[in-house]
Amino acid sequence: IANLRARLEAGKTVPFTMVEGPRDGVAEVFFSLARALMREAGDEFVLIHARAAEAINPAYAEATITVAEVLDGLGQHALAIEAYGRVPRDHPSFLTAELGRADALRRSGKQDAAAEVLNQLAQTHPDMANVHVAAGDLAREQENWARAVAAYDRALALLEARDNPQWFVYYVRGIAHERLDQWPEAEADFRRALDLNPDHPQVLNYLGYTMVEKGINLDEALGMIERAVA
Repeated sequence: IANLRARLEAGKTVPFTMVEGPRDGVAEVFFSLARALMREAGDEFVLIHARAAEAINPAYAEATITVAEVLDGLGQHALAIEAYGRVPRDHPSFLTAELGRADALRRSGKQDAAAEVLNQLAQTHPDMANVHVAAGDLAREQENWARAVAAYDRALALLEARDNPQWFVYYVRGIAHERLDQWPEAEADFRRALDLNPDHPQVLNYLGYTMVEKGINLDEALGMIERAVA
């Protein structure tokens, strides 16, 4: 998007590439139906239309990604991984496809392969916070708490630099700190998450019960647990 905007501001003529002919147009119709059906119909109907769009225009990466997402949701992880892998490296949607592929690998039990995909993305897209969040989530699932903290640290540094803090990343980093018995850091993260999302039940519940277990701030902890229940 930034590249496109720069060309437009420079007064350059930008070719219209969305639909260049009848094939692209028909593929777009099927893809639009697939996306619309996601809110109205079962996964099988979405898959039929997304597959049709992809068959008509094999270069339509967005259709390929939709196919992969639906397959992954249906538990067809191997097919989803193969579909994500069809998105070319030089396509703007490659990052989205690789994040999806890593998630499908994780769901299929291939955590080491998922970690390798995310490690590669961290090298090629170091400024993308969602890459580091995904790496942290995978490390947290593997109970590698130190690696999770390191990944979340990188993500939060990027998010804060863009003035876009996200409560969930503070919350999950807080969990990792707590499991490492780093309570001051964990408490700070949980409270920062509550600053950003004051009434989220998960954060209130986790912080409240952890303080109960530690025997500290019991009146405040009870209030948090009651708010979480409410």
